[in-house]
Amino acid sequence: MSSSQATLSAVTDERKARLAKLKNLKRKQPADEIVAPESERAASPPTEPDVTKLHLSGRNYDPETRGPKLGFEAPPTQDLENPTLEELAADIEEDVKQKAAEDAQDDKGIDLFKLQPKKPNWDLKRDLEKKLEILNVRTDNAIAKLVRERITGAQKAATQTKQVDAGSREGDAAGIDGIALVEGVRVREREEEDERREKAGEEDEDLAV
Repeated sequence: MSSSQATLSAVTDERKARLAKLKNLKRKQPADEIVAPESERAASPPTEPDVTKLHLSGRNYDPETRGPKLGFEAPPTQDLENPTLEELAADIEEDVKQKAAEDAQDDKGIDLFKLQPKKPNWDLKRDLEKKLEILNVRTDNAIAKLVRERITGAQKAATQTKQVDAGSREGDAAGIDGIALVEGVRVREREEEDERREKAGEEDEDLAV
């Protein structure tokens, strides 16, 4: 370690001496001296190799700046393929902000004037409607069955009667079929009218309460 320091100090002293000689020569040189062209100039002596490159490894020393290396020459994220944690955090923050903005736009205040209290028997009506759906289907099937039975009975009665004219028998059967259908439709209409009246009566009672 002492030998390297002595060598460096010697090189430094020699360099200072050369610089001092150059300054003296520049001071002594007249201002009007004509500089010789490059072709007539004497070849400059070969430059001496830098002693610092011979004795220093260059791991922590920068020969260009003649000082220690400071920091990194390239950013640490230059050759990374995957995004860093900071970039992922920034993306998540952006997504959260965008979602919050969308929720704020979709959030429309509740109109207090449109709020109405539910009736006390709203849950009973809801359950009753589910049961009535099944009953309505059964009622329709029963009405259709009755109509078919009436038509079948009328046709059997028509075939048992002794009528000579086959055309008259067909006309009577068609008339009976039409009458049975009309009766079935009327029965269904009366049942629907009764249901509507019952519902209207229940609503009137709720309003009165």
